[in-house]
Amino acid sequence: MYLSQITPTYIHEKKMENPIYITTKSSSLLSKVARILVTIVLIGLALMFSVLLFVVILTVGAIAWGYLWWRTRDLRRQMLAYSPDDVVMEGEVIEGEVIRSEVNRISEKPENDGIK
Repeated sequence: MYLSQITPTYIHEKKMENPIYITTKSSSLLSKVARILVTIVLIGLALMFSVLLFVVILTVGAIAWGYLWWRTRDLRRQMLAYSPDDVVMEGEVIEGEVIRSEVNRISEKPENDGIK
């Protein structure tokens, strides 16, 4: 086909042969209103189910928190009754690094700790 043979009528005829370009008649006012109503109903249903899911998750979380709070009540009472003055400290704890050359050997006897 030559370029001169391509006319607007030819392009329109070729588009009509292709099933992609086949369209139905324009929608009536009633069908447009029906589509809008269906869209509004679907959005409302989606919001309703999302709120329901949120309430279920919130309820399960509250139940889990209440269960943990109830199960740990004795531990909380013990922590409140505990006084740090009751602790007996023996020895002295020094935090720091151990240099490898300072360690001679580790003994099972408590008085010989293996440090020079």
